[in-house]
Amino acid sequence: MRKINQILAIAFIMLATVSCKKEERTSEENTVKTDSTTVAAGPRIVSLNGAVTEVVAALGHEKEIVGRDVTSTFPESVKDSAKDLGHVKHGMSIEGIMELKPTLILGTEKDITPDLKAKIEGSGIKSVTFRQEFSAEGAKKLIADVAAALEHTANIKPIQDKIDTDLAEVVKFKKAPKVLFIYARGANMLMVSGTGTPIESMIQLAGGANAVTGFADFKPLTPEALIKGNPDVILLFESGAESVKGIDGVLKIPGVGKTNAGKNKNIITMDGGLLTNFGPRTGEAAKGLNQLLARNAK
Repeated sequence: MRKINQILAIAFIMLATVSCKKEERTSEENTVKTDSTTVAAGPRIVSLNGAVTEVVAALGHEKEIVGRDVTSTFPESVKDSAKDLGHVKHGMSIEGIMELKPTLILGTEKDITPDLKAKIEGSGIKSVTFRQEFSAEGAKKLIADVAAALEHTANIKPIQDKIDTDLAEVVKFKKAPKVLFIYARGANMLMVSGTGTPIESMIQLAGGANAVTGFADFKPLTPEALIKGNPDVILLFESGAESVKGIDGVLKIPGVGKTNAGKNKNIITMDGGLLTNFGPRTGEAAKGLNQLLARNAK
C-alpha cells in the first residue's frame, strides 16, 4: 500500500509540474515583449487621424490604442494612454510606429504621405486607410468604416444617430451670417479659408455662409481679402487666437477693424479638433458653432 501511495504522489507532482509549465507557456504566448517592458497581447492600434481616434474611442476600443498622431487629442485620456508619434505629414517615422508592435494601423487618405503609406504597407502589419468626406453623412460613414476595420459587431447606430439629433437643434437664420475663418499660428502666419475646406463645411452645417468664395483651400490673409469678404463674424481655433494674443490681438490684424465683424467685435473661437474632425462629435460641433453665431451675428 505504501508503494502505491508513493507512486501516486510522484504522479501528482509530475502532473502539477507539467500543468505549471503549460500555464507559463500560455502566458508567454499571450504577451508581447517591447524594448523595456512586457505587455499583455491583444489588439494594438496605431491611429494616425484625430477623427479616426475619436471613432475608435466612441466604439469602446480606446484602451487598444497604443500610438496616435498629434491631431488625436480627444478624448483627453488618449493623450496620456497612447504615445504621441508626431505629425503624419511632418516627421513621423515608420520606425516609431513599429516600435509599438501594432497589430492594426488606421489612417485617412488625406493625411498619410505616399512614402509613409508605402512603408506601412510594406511592414506586413494590417492597415486600413479611409476616404473621409467632410459632411454629416461622411461622419456616419467613417464610424461604420472604422467599426468594420475593428471587426466591431456591437450596434453603432446610437453613435450615428446622435449626429442627427444634435443637427436637429441647429437654429436656422433668416439670413446666413458671413463667417471668415482665419488659421493663425502667430501674427506672421495667418491663412484664410476659401472653398472646399472642412471648416467651410462646418460653417455651412452651422447655418453660416463662407465669407470668402473667390478661391479654394487656404491662402495667406491680406487686408484686401478681409475687407472684400466683409464678414459678420470671424472664427478662429482657440489655439490660433492664443497665438495672436487673444481677441484683442485678432482685432489688431490689419483690415479686421474695417469689417462688420471687427467693428462689432464679433470674434469667436472653438476647439480645432471639434470643428474639423468630422467624427462622432460632428453634430455637437455644428450646434455649438450655431449657438455662437446666433449670439454674435445680429
